[in-house]
Amino acid sequence: MSPPHVAVVGPSRGEPPQLDAAEAVGRALAERGAVVVCGGLGGAMEAACRGAKSAGGTTVGILPGPDRSAANEFVDFAVATSLGEARNAVIVRTADVVIAVGGAYGTLSEIALALAAGKRVIGLGTWTLATAQGPDEAIERAASPQEAVERALSAPI
Repeated sequence: MSPPHVAVVGPSRGEPPQLDAAEAVGRALAERGAVVVCGGLGGAMEAACRGAKSAGGTTVGILPGPDRSAANEFVDFAVATSLGEARNAVIVRTADVVIAVGGAYGTLSEIALALAAGKRVIGLGTWTLATAQGPDEAIERAASPQEAVERALSAPI
């Protein structure tokens, strides 16, 4: 049986608290035996991979461009897609569950794609969703990196 694959999504240029949280999420996922999947570049993606590698974990980077060498130094398996931002769909489809840490519009697209695909999304200081009918509570909220990982791995994958 394959270990759980958890996408960690967030800003490519995050603030220190977001980057620290992404690194802690990556570390905690690796400590629990999960594979960290991300966009493979900088910011929260690099922080999550750095955290995972510090705990001996495995990382997968789904890159927007054609060159695997563009991946951050903490990516074990780089997948060059040449898909640009459309690679966000590959990230969420590769994962069993998604943890969103902070984020900008790219993160919002990953959240939307994951929810549309029926994947659970755990939010740590990320977007709040609403529809014309009112608030949308589809994102499960976590107060800490440890809680985000616990929520992500608590339900059957």
